[in-house]
Amino acid sequence: MANQYETVFIMTPVLSDEQMKETVAKYQKLLKDKGAEIVLEHDWGLKKLAYPIQKKSTGFYYLIEFKTDGDIIRDIELAFKRDERIIRFLTVKLDKHAVAYNEKKRKKAQEEQPQEA
Repeated sequence: MANQYETVFIMTPVLSDEQMKETVAKYQKLLKDKGAEIVLEHDWGLKKLAYPIQKKSTGFYYLIEFKTDGDIIRDIELAFKRDERIIRFLTVKLDKHAVAYNEKKRKKAQEEQPQEA
């Protein structure tokens, strides 16, 4: 049975918009190539960091929620560590309550979107 995971990574703020999109695409492709099913992606944009990391006070945040078996986590985290564009990352396994909460939140967001005629 596939578990559900959530990965948030912070990219260095010196990247251009194109470089940021290439970085995100690299990790999307890595997940898909390893058989993961991407459930949700969210670009949080440029945010101020709580404390400086590598002398930088801001970073581009990106969240990917996906379903897979646990083997891929080691591979994606190794790729994050090797990529100089990534300054921090965190991957967490979601328990059944977190999965239910995320699904409820997505459903509510869809209902609140204005319907086109």
